[in-house]
Amino acid sequence: MNRKFWSIGLLAAVMLVSAGCGQKPGAAPDNTPEQVTPAPGGQTGQGNEDPTSGAGGASTGTDVTKPETKTESIKSYYTDPDVMELVEGTANISYKEDQDKYEAAYQTLQKSDNQGMIPLWEKIEMKSLKFENGTITIDVHVPDEANLGAGGEAFAIDAIKKTFFQFDEVKSIQLLVDGQQAESLMGHVDLEYPMTR
Repeated sequence: MNRKFWSIGLLAAVMLVSAGCGQKPGAAPDNTPEQVTPAPGGQTGQGNEDPTSGAGGASTGTDVTKPETKTESIKSYYTDPDVMELVEGTANISYKEDQDKYEAAYQTLQKSDNQGMIPLWEKIEMKSLKFENGTITIDVHVPDEANLGAGGEAFAIDAIKKTFFQFDEVKSIQLLVDGQQAESLMGHVDLEYPMTR
């Protein structure tokens, strides 16, 4: 009798173990949806691309922290139609970084919508501009048609000094002509290295 009960007990134990094993395949699919859940946060589709999508998401987050465009009204300087005096005007500039601000300020010296304000730097090409440790270094190319005579040249230098020195952080200006410290901008007025307030 005891053997019979022992055989039935063993059979019951084997059936319980088999039933337990039968549940394991069912448990795996339950975990699978939990692993798939993050995928909609990235790109839908292949699960292998989720880490890449996550990196893309981080990159997008970095893009959001980029500086916003700022708009500022600044003073810019021109001459009258007879090139007899320096004329102060105002201009709006838009920029994201400080470097962009100085380039935008230079560009205001090259154009004017007012017929009474003639841009002195219109034909002078800016080759490069950088701001470092309080000094703006501008490298320009001055074609023959940009020559304004002694009076115009003096106004042009005053115009660039007044335009850039309105920014408190600018302490000096290095004005280079074709990458060199030239004696003058147009052959009439001596240039200082650097120009200071």
